[in-house]
This record gives sequence, structure tokens and C-alpha cells, in this order.
Amino acid sequence: MRETEPRAVTLYRESLPPGTVVDFAYDGLDRLGIPAYSAAFWPEEGEPVNGAGYGTTTGEAAIGAFGELVEDTFCGSSLARLPRVRASYEELVKRHGADGVLDPVAACLEAGSDYDHSRELHWIEARRYPSEDVVLVPVELAASHFGDLSPEERGALFTPITNGLGAGPTLAHALSHGLLELIQRDGNSVNYRAMDQGVALDLDEVSDPGTRDLLARLDDAGIDVVAKLAATDFGMTNLYVVGHDRDPGDAPYPIMLSACGEAAHPDRERALRKATLEFVAARARKLFHHGPFEAIEPVVPPGYLDHFRNRPLQSEEDRSLSAWLDWLSLSHEEMMDLLSDPVLAVRSRRKFSSLPYTPDLGGDDREGLLARVARSLREAGLDVLYVDLSPPDGSTRVVHAIVPGLEVETMSYGRIGPRNLRRLLDRGSDLVGLGEPPHGRPEARPILLTEDATENLGGPAWLDYAAVERTVGRLYPLYREPGRHVTALALEQGAGTR
Repeated sequence: MRETEPRAVTLYRESLPPGTVVDFAYDGLDRLGIPAYSAAFWPEEGEPVNGAGYGTTTGEAAIGAFGELVEDTFCGSSLARLPRVRASYEELVKRHGADGVLDPVAACLEAGSDYDHSRELHWIEARRYPSEDVVLVPVELAASHFGDLSPEERGALFTPITNGLGAGPTLAHALSHGLLELIQRDGNSVNYRAMDQGVALDLDEVSDPGTRDLLARLDDAGIDVVAKLAATDFGMTNLYVVGHDRDPGDAPYPIMLSACGEAAHPDRERALRKATLEFVAARARKLFHHGPFEAIEPVVPPGYLDHFRNRPLQSEEDRSLSAWLDWLSLSHEEMMDLLSDPVLAVRSRRKFSSLPYTPDLGGDDREGLLARVARSLREAGLDVLYVDLSPPDGSTRVVHAIVPGLEVETMSYGRIGPRNLRRLLDRGSDLVGLGEPPHGRPEARPILLTEDATENLGGPAWLDYAAVERTVGRLYPLYREPGRHVTALALEQGAGTR
């Protein structure tokens, strides 16, 4: 334990299995000086993991970094210990009933997937909240990376992602964190980045003094901040924050101009605070994670980069690495040209004061927050599940939250269900359509829908991957990122940027 570190950091640190931890602040990479923190862990057994955190103080940022680190560490090690059942959905429903098995199609599979209910999958136990009933779920829904799965488990349904992971001292803390992340990603999945709808927020009534001070500090530093609305589903404020230096050349590195912060919360004040802090920290984080080694060497402790050279992280996909190498070649002006429309564009405005607000929900009331969020999801007809990935000694709680039907990764991996399909249909998007895939669109693929969803929509539907590709274009780095320092290692080994 370090004398000045928060108690939460010490507890997280002590929960880790044997290995080497290196942690430090890296906010010196940006001219703004707002805390950003790194924690990296090389376990004696298993793959290296890392976390990044932010906050108004270095201690708050360190808690966030170690929280991420613990999530990823125990997602891998605990998942490996969980017993599996190998069977098809059809077989399991006969044994346990439909309420005891998650329908993989309801988890939003990739358009064009050849999955059917006779396919054998590997299943683990999840719990339904708050009843604690057992529900079997495909193991991919609990994993965060392919490395968390055995070779025979990989590729059966989709690429695992971290969405829904949560850690904390209690179940309520961990699960509320994971559920809010799921809601956040669902609400913005086809509403921002390459699909940005341009709904800017007029910050007319910001009551939190810390947020007001932060916004004033950014304004004084020459940063134009644009808060945007993603959604208000489930009675939550779902927003994100983008922005840039008024003189783009003031950004220490061009990729920092692509920073974004996201948040969803029943209280608009908390959502804005979180998203704004994340936006600021993302400036330094993007450079730290993906910039060349010479750019980050001034802030890292001796030996840190050697750890990555000796045991590098893996990139989940070649496309994200190639896209980031391309971005590193851009000048400040070229980066601004790329982001100006749609990422930074404003097409309409809404008052911040019109968004959901729950002042009765105290900041430390995690039980109340979890009850509020879970109730809102259930009232919308959604199931709230979680896989318990906590360490055996119970020193902390780690979960992977699962809410079948919430959307994620439509614009990167083509995963799509009824919610995003309806959103795109309602705005007349050419990415999707009803009926069988049209002959004139060779990259259009059928969307897998449950029987109920197909009936509600009036028939089958499709997603056109070629249209998705055209829409995303060179903005793919906003969707998927390679592992920490993977881009720098590629540059060091001779990869070109353009």
C-alpha cells in the first residue's frame, strides 16, 4: 500500500493475483493538466491487462484505472474457472424451460450469421436480478476478449467485448456500473461517431459546481466543448461530449482532437460530469495508448515500456491497427477536416434542463441506483442478468452485466437487433430495410430476429455491410482500438503510417 493512495485502490491492488503492477499518472501528455491515470498488470499466469482512469483528483483517477484493471483481470481468470455446459439452445430449453436459457438471437448477433438453435455452444450460469434465478448464457457474453475463451469457444457467435463489465466493493456498485454502460452504448450506438445526429445541448442549467468549474477551465484553456444528446430511453440522460482546441494546432498531437466522453445516468448532472471528465482524459489517453513511444516516454516510469516489448498485448483485429496507423499520419488540419462532419457538427439543439433529473439519488447510494436502473429496464420488457466473476476470496465484486436486446457494435461488427433496426428505419436510413436482402445490394445480409421481433416488425429485415462501410469510412478508429501500445510497437518494428 502507498501512503497517499485511496483505500479503494489499496483494496483493488491487494485483490490481484501474483504479478507485476506498474501504475502512474500520465496527464502530463496534455496541456490541460486534468488527472489521467494508468494501471498495468503482468500476472505470473495469464495475459497482461491494463486500466485507465480519470477524475478531478489523481486519487479519483487511480480508482478508475484500478477498477478497469480488476474488471479485466478477473473476467479472464474467473471465467476460466466457471463450469461449462456444451449443448444447443434447443436442447437446453427442453431441460430448463425458456426462462432458464438466454436465446442467443436476442443478444443481437451479426447480420448474416449462420447461427441456428441447433448449433452447440458453450454455456455458463448467469443470475437474473433481483430474483437470483439461474439463467444459462453463451460464454461469449461474459468474456471481454478472445483470450478469455478457449480455442474451441472462439468464433461461435461474435467477437467478445468489455461492454457491461463492472467492479466495486459491492454487487450493487459493480452491477449498476455495468448496466449503465450497457444503456450508454445502446443509446449512442447508431446516434454518434459516423452516425452523429448533431443534437447539441444548451447547458442552460448546470447546477453541479464541479462541472461548472471544469467547463469554465476548458473555456479559459481555449477548448470548445460540445455536449450532445444520444438518447433518453429508460428515463436516463444518455449524452456524450466532443470538442477541440480553438486553434487545433494547440493540441499536442492530432489524434487528441478525436477525444470523446460518454455517460448514461438517471441524473443529467452526473451524466454531464462523467462525460466531460472522460472527454478531457481521452485526449491524453488516446496519445498514451496509441501514440509513438517517443511521444509518451517523458511520462512513463523506467522499465514500463520494456514490459510491453517483452509481453505485448494483442490487437483483436488487423483493421483497427491499420486504421490507427493511418490516423497517426494525419496533420492537425487533416484530423479536423475528418471530424468536422458529422462528429463535431451541430444540426439541432436541446436544453440541458429538459433532460431526466433525479436529485434524490445520492452519489453513494449504489443500492438505490441499481434498483432504479434495473426497474427501468424491466419495465421496458428487458431482462437484467449478470455473470459473477468475482475473485474467490470475495475481496471485491466483479460482474459482467447482460441485458438481451440492448444494442452494441452495429457499425463495427454488424451486430444488430430490433432496437437499432427500428431507429434506422424511423430515420429512413439506407443501411437497413424490411424484407429479404435486395438483389441489387450484394453486401446486404439478413438480420437475425426472434419470432416475436419478426412479427412486430412485420417480417424479415436486412443490413447492408457495404453501406455501413461507406458510412464509417476513415472514422473506424472511433469504434475499435488496438491494444495499448500495439500501434507504437508496430511503428517501432517498421510499420508505415501512410
